[in-house]
Amino acid sequence: MSERKYQKYILTEVKLPENIQKRADKYAKRATRILWLEDFVIKGAPSIICSWYWKATETEGTPAHTHDFDEVIGLIGSDPENPHDLGGEVDFWMEDEKYILTKSCLIFVPKGLRHCPLRVIKVDRPIFFLAASMSSKYSKIMDT
Repeated sequence: MSERKYQKYILTEVKLPENIQKRADKYAKRATRILWLEDFVIKGAPSIICSWYWKATETEGTPAHTHDFDEVIGLIGSDPENPHDLGGEVDFWMEDEKYILTKSCLIFVPKGLRHCPLRVIKVDRPIFFLAASMSSKYSKIMDT
């Protein structure tokens, strides 16, 4: 059967950038990466990353950084009877303010705002993670 005209726009398998593939085994001990969309996967697409967190992070998690684009981070609980309950606890920093997240949420991170570390402290039920960047390539400017 030949490929349909718009089939290339439907992503069903995870394709990781090379720099992420090197750390994939370490990540897989605490989370399952579901999909990763970027320009290298579908030309012109924004960067959107989806994962399930199912184990607390034993390390500091994602280090502090900034971006030269806006980003939306989502943390969504998996209890269909109580979808607002995160089913765990996540530490998240924006500049010098620490937030302890226990409810499903979307976080808007404006361009240039230092954010993270993001650390999954507790997981009672899997937590869906989403990072949507207003850029076709995800990149970080690390704190020094």
